[in-house]
Amino acid sequence: MAITRAGTVGIYVSDQDRALDFYVNKLGFEKRLDEPMGPEARWIEVAPTGAETRLVLFTPPGMEDRIGTFANVVFECDDIQTTYEELCGRGVEFSEEPNEQPWGMWAQFKEIDGNEFGLIQS
Repeated sequence: MAITRAGTVGIYVSDQDRALDFYVNKLGFEKRLDEPMGPEARWIEVAPTGAETRLVLFTPPGMEDRIGTFANVVFECDDIQTTYEELCGRGVEFSEEPNEQPWGMWAQFKEIDGNEFGLIQS
């Protein structure tokens, strides 16, 4: 028996509807699941088209201080400059424009709550 993949990764958000709109309409992700979870929350999963791992847009009680930090998630793309230009055109804010690093091309962007993600060219 072996671990074969990461199923979900949690992203701390302040407003689930606003976050869902950003991930679907700005980043172009698919909404994979949106189910009630208790009286005041929902379990929302989004992912890039074709991806196995899903992002869960949810902040457990007591974790609100993690909203707006580096998410420790790095997305891959085929052409970082084209992806950067496309996302900028949709209003995504980059804290680091594409630049050459020892490991390859890197950029960093923020989402609606200020959570930051890495972007590398694969």
